[in-house]
Amino acid sequence: MTAVRVGVWGVGVWGEKHARVYHALPEAELAGVYDRDAARARAVAEQYGGTAFDTPEALLEACEAVSVAVPTVAHREAVERVAAAGRHVLVEKPMAPAVEDADAMIAAATRAGVTLQVGQVERFNPAYIAARARVDRPKFVEAHRLAVFQPRSLDVDVVFDLMIHDIDLVLDCVKAPLRHVSAVGVAVLSRNEDIANARLEFADGCVANLTASRVSQDRLRRIRFFQADSYLSVDLLARSGDHLRMRRGQAGPRGGLAALAGLFEREALEVAGGEPLSLELAAFLGSLRGAGAGAAPAAAGREALHVAEQVRDAMKQRSQLWAENPTAAS
Repeated sequence: MTAVRVGVWGVGVWGEKHARVYHALPEAELAGVYDRDAARARAVAEQYGGTAFDTPEALLEACEAVSVAVPTVAHREAVERVAAAGRHVLVEKPMAPAVEDADAMIAAATRAGVTLQVGQVERFNPAYIAARARVDRPKFVEAHRLAVFQPRSLDVDVVFDLMIHDIDLVLDCVKAPLRHVSAVGVAVLSRNEDIANARLEFADGCVANLTASRVSQDRLRRIRFFQADSYLSVDLLARSGDHLRMRRGQAGPRGGLAALAGLFEREALEVAGGEPLSLELAAFLGSLRGAGAGAAPAAAGREALHVAEQVRDAMKQRSQLWAENPTAAS
């Protein structure tokens, strides 16, 4: 199969990872990169091959498909220019700063007849892939995504920076309509919220409780699914997981903790190897050749963004209550 000629628009921390993966994928030919910082573009091109292009137009002329990894506020402009050039595009998460921008991006891709997908990379985490096959109408989902502070991605709050991964995973597993959102968020080291908690309530009764922080001392990425007769615990950082199921024919617990433990059988998930980003970009390129569904579709990226906006609105409403009642907690 002929390799797809690809480029990367924006080679900051995450865009450089795209260049590295494309360089290593046999189904890709890295044509080059573009970045506003010409020295940065040259350094990445020297390390991974291809050309450091002087303009986006020159990059697009050399490619069939492009990864867009510029700051979120510039996603819409970049995607519209890529689409207008007739090139396929994978845009990093969050898809856009607002749903109206995502809608404009989808419209631009539709008009041009090109593929638009979104880098919701956690979908390609091998631990999540192993667990996803066993998720069946969850009743409660709990996720914790904690990171140490880094002076990047501060143009968006922690919901758009981190929590949106878990929002996407929940929406991928819970197919019922979202009915209610409540949230709280606090700005600690930046002007935007750095730690947040959201409660998502769905029409089928499922509730998802999501916590995200980018000011933690430790790193943690864990999601748990509680179902009618089983419980899945997935460590997305360690890429491991367990499935606890009630033994068939067992009645309720009698005789203390030992008897309770005997009601369940524990099975470690069989997690395949592979780097999530490499799996994602390979899927994106494969979809351009008609092999598989690809990365997250634009509609999924837009829906995750829509829910993230609702979480942000709920946080702002709570902040307004604090401002209106500064002594309420005293």
